[in-house]
Amino acid sequence: MDFNQTNIITMKRIQLNSLLAACIITLLSGCSKEYLEKKPYNALPVDQAIKTEADLLIAVRGTYAGLRNLDLYGRTMPLLGDLMGDNTYQSVTNSNRYTLYNQYAMSVADGNALNMWTAAYNVILRANNIINANLEETAAIKSYKGEAYAIRGLMYFELLRFFSKPYAESTTANGVPVVLAFNPTDKPSRKSVAEVYTQVLSDLGQAYSLLGAYSNSSRISKYAAKAIEARVLLTKGDKAAALTAALEVINSNEFTLTDESNHVAYWRNPAPLTNKLETLFEVSSDGVSNLSFDALGYIYNQNGYGDFLCADDLYALFADTDVRKLLLEEGTRGGAPGVFVKKYTNITTDRDDTKVIRLSEVYLIAAEASLATDEVAARDFLNAVATRRDPDFAGYTSTGAALLEDILTERRKELAFEGQRFHDLNRLKRPIVRSTNFPAAARNIPYPFDKRLLPIPQSEQDANPNIAPNPGY
Repeated sequence: MDFNQTNIITMKRIQLNSLLAACIITLLSGCSKEYLEKKPYNALPVDQAIKTEADLLIAVRGTYAGLRNLDLYGRTMPLLGDLMGDNTYQSVTNSNRYTLYNQYAMSVADGNALNMWTAAYNVILRANNIINANLEETAAIKSYKGEAYAIRGLMYFELLRFFSKPYAESTTANGVPVVLAFNPTDKPSRKSVAEVYTQVLSDLGQAYSLLGAYSNSSRISKYAAKAIEARVLLTKGDKAAALTAALEVINSNEFTLTDESNHVAYWRNPAPLTNKLETLFEVSSDGVSNLSFDALGYIYNQNGYGDFLCADDLYALFADTDVRKLLLEEGTRGGAPGVFVKKYTNITTDRDDTKVIRLSEVYLIAAEASLATDEVAARDFLNAVATRRDPDFAGYTSTGAALLEDILTERRKELAFEGQRFHDLNRLKRPIVRSTNFPAAARNIPYPFDKRLLPIPQSEQDANPNIAPNPGY
């Protein structure tokens, strides 16, 4: 059963609910604090609940289901990755969702930040129960544990990107608590940014060593883990290691890029892929297991809420011959002209999956990571993406600083509405300059700025005296 996204629970309660989820018993809600702190009469220790390979597979499926949470990949994380940058803005006609993010006016009482924090640690605790399960390590069990390591590393990385300063700014700043095993009495403090990055990379390395063969895009394979590692290393600023990881994925020749002939059809397909086209990992939704009106597609699609539109300056970057422009549409909303996002069109039956990492990003990571040492290679990686999206484009010819700007522009276009732009501007320590589509008071967001970090939830601070708040809240 999916985690109850509206429950306000502390770290201690997260651990308890995670154990229950992994033990495949009914989640309890609406209970008193005293009741929740007692061991439920029907709770099973993990070593009794996960006794076989089949049990472990059920736990793995539950961990993947946790990633679909509204405030993880279900909607909030990818949405904020564009809204808190300069790619999307809130229409004047809206359902009043994420308004404070559009205005950069968040507080410690913010429900989305709370639920992101809670849901991420819920997934981490589910992954921990798989990793720590004491079973004979068959090939399948090793692969299941590899998936859990990858998911745990991914969650810690996402928590870092939203709640902590970039590695380039401070390695000793507060990161997030690292919890590797169930302990109902623990009140963990925040590890440093560097310490959490060490944990993330350790988890992804373990994942790569354990993961088995690719099955489909809704399950993490070894090359998906390596691609995520490349993203982590680029974010960390370790370009040499990022290039090595990216090349391992590219040179495997396991996956292929879309081109102008199949790019739109690729985005119209709501189902996980088995043909290794473009997607290395996505969080799956279907006609039964989905967030319905709360899904990412529904908040972009004009047949849903349609609250968030493409910024005018982003739209202006796409040439008419660029196939990606077909995923946008000019229209009118609330009496004003706007550009509608059409990357997510499946909002009624089989819902769109949320893309977590794609091959095109790996090429763009390789381009940026190789720039300092080999500009020819950097251009080749960049143009491998750009010329496939626009057959009339001859390719970039820039050098030096101009080439870096071209790479970042291509990242902005290629990964638009997938949640990466805000994090790019943060890792590069750049100001966020938003168009006139945005509220006047929130068009120029300097770097550094306290509210470029999400608030540590007030309920977490109240429950755990060892948790340091983020500045500015």
